[in-house]
Amino acid sequence: MTGTEIAGMYERDIRKLIAEIDLFKTEENIWKTFGSITNSSGNLALHIIGGLNFLIGATLSHTGYVRNRELEFTAKGVERKIIVEQLEELIPTINKTVSPLTTDQMESRFPIFFDKENATNSYVLTQLLLHLNYHLGQVNYLRRALEYIPKSLR
Repeated sequence: MTGTEIAGMYERDIRKLIAEIDLFKTEENIWKTFGSITNSSGNLALHIIGGLNFLIGATLSHTGYVRNRELEFTAKGVERKIIVEQLEELIPTINKTVSPLTTDQMESRFPIFFDKENATNSYVLTQLLLHLNYHLGQVNYLRRALEYIPKSLR
């Protein structure tokens, strides 16, 4: 798979995450959890923003982004428009970084330890895309649970 194809998938799925965040009826619901779900949709979005900015932006493109992973899960009340802006800003960062990668570069070793020794760029980029989609599904589920389940059942 080419860098352009993978970058296109990231753009598609980040746009889906933006759509999910925009579908929340109230901004306060972005920061709520439900039942045994411990991470709010807002925190999951911040986690995606932080992780991709660090692992793609800073690690592959040397943007200088400094990640605060703990804050991704503890920050509350960040305005929806700021979350959406930060998600939008990821798209050109990822396109600029991933699209030009050659086959040889895709199969080169990722610059830092990821989850196994000698993971390739293509392996890490695929894992990160899967991770984005995992959290996208959680955000979708949480939004529907918070906004469509009758209050009597909550």
